[in-house]
Amino acid sequence: MGYKVAVVGATGNVGREILKTLDERGFPVDEIHALASSRSAGRELSFGDKDIKVKSLDDFDFKGIDFVFSSAGGKVSAKFAPRAAEAGAVVIDNTSHFRMDPDVPLVVPEVNPEALKDFAKKNIVANPNCSTIQMMVALKPLHDVAKIKRVVVATYQSVSGGGKSAMDELFNQTRGIYANDYPTPEVHPKQIAFNCIPQIDAFMDDHMTKEEWKMVVETKKILDPKIKICASCVRVPVFVGHAEMINVEFEDEITAVQAKQAWNKAPGIQLIDLETEIEYVTPVEIAGEDNVFVSRLREDITVENGLNFWCVADNLRKGAALNAIQIAEKMIEMKLK
Repeated sequence: MGYKVAVVGATGNVGREILKTLDERGFPVDEIHALASSRSAGRELSFGDKDIKVKSLDDFDFKGIDFVFSSAGGKVSAKFAPRAAEAGAVVIDNTSHFRMDPDVPLVVPEVNPEALKDFAKKNIVANPNCSTIQMMVALKPLHDVAKIKRVVVATYQSVSGGGKSAMDELFNQTRGIYANDYPTPEVHPKQIAFNCIPQIDAFMDDHMTKEEWKMVVETKKILDPKIKICASCVRVPVFVGHAEMINVEFEDEITAVQAKQAWNKAPGIQLIDLETEIEYVTPVEIAGEDNVFVSRLREDITVENGLNFWCVADNLRKGAALNAIQIAEKMIEMKLK
């Protein structure tokens, strides 16, 4: 049995990655629709070995569509997602708009697939923030061994998380600096080329950024509301791939050996040992990969039960497109759709 699928925001970074990943994974697609704004209507995009024309989202009829993968921004999702859901489609939304809605499951399939059972309340499933997803995949096997008490995470997030315009700005600034032309930042709050910016999204009243707040509240909703989280999110001059240095304090005793054993048994995660030839991985090395990679694991001697490790993933794949598609695959497996 095949499914009728629509991809909203198909011309963006994540939308194109969704189309690519659907084809690569052999998702059972009988019919595919690429949707975007009216100004993009008529453009051609690749889906496997064929080209499909972009249709306007504004007047698209969602009746008969089984799955909608959305990555067109929160305001767009707020407007069209309920319309698609009312027409009977399951909307898997990559934006932040529905994530904290108590009637919308927030899902990482390797972590909390059971939450999908509540999807029918609104026919919408939320995809978590990219930086949250990879951290959840890494933390869940550890949380099952020794309950997590506190997490301190510093992220090093690529510009692709800010969209195509953010990637273009890094490219243009880098080229300009080599030519002694220093352009004024337009997408990022400060120069991103050869620099690090400790701000992703807007600042809140408590001086956290919205990106940091997302990691806190989403972790509590997905994994455990009792976990305390301190997040610091930094934009770095990397095109694709998010990295995180994660410090975890546990309620129970856990050793590095136990952590390795837990990761080796867990789905979606790959451990790189310091004793191997690779030693550790960086964003450049894992671009295009599906797994979350953990390396540089060591015990934290400053707390009674603590671990420190480095976590890297492709933010366009596992951090967005792949996780959304895995949600649909899990729903099919669970016979929810």
